[in-house]
Amino acid sequence: MRSAPGLLGGVEPVLRVPVRADKAQERGEIGNLFGGWLMAQIDIAGGIVAVLRSRGPAVTAAVEQLAFLVPVRVWDVLSVYADLLDIGRTSMRIRVEAYVHRNPQAPEFIRVAEATLTYVAVDAAGEPRPVRDENAARHSAPAAAMLD
Repeated sequence: MRSAPGLLGGVEPVLRVPVRADKAQERGEIGNLFGGWLMAQIDIAGGIVAVLRSRGPAVTAAVEQLAFLVPVRVWDVLSVYADLLDIGRTSMRIRVEAYVHRNPQAPEFIRVAEATLTYVAVDAAGEPRPVRDENAARHSAPAAAMLD
């Protein structure tokens, strides 16, 4: 998907946040960010795409695959991108990639994690509901396109 600067084609991230670790438990023993925080950001970004596509509440059903590729450091700027891979009757598979902007003196843009998650659209009672098929593409739809 995205492997280097310039390959994003103007796509905006679903989520962008500065990496901070205000509490000791948010950092690993060598000062890198705790992986649970990064997992949460990945889940939030995928959830945004699921909610936009299903036009209503959606919950995380499964983390099919998650890989931490490079440690995230405090004060990196995290950008998370998400693409819709597939739509089922009530579920959506979403590919998420996380990158950091690092080192302002010699800027780097580094892919730090990738994941595939499944979300289920739910009604007010928390029961699965159909994902509306509004003649949308069933593959790879950037989140911004889902706002139309």
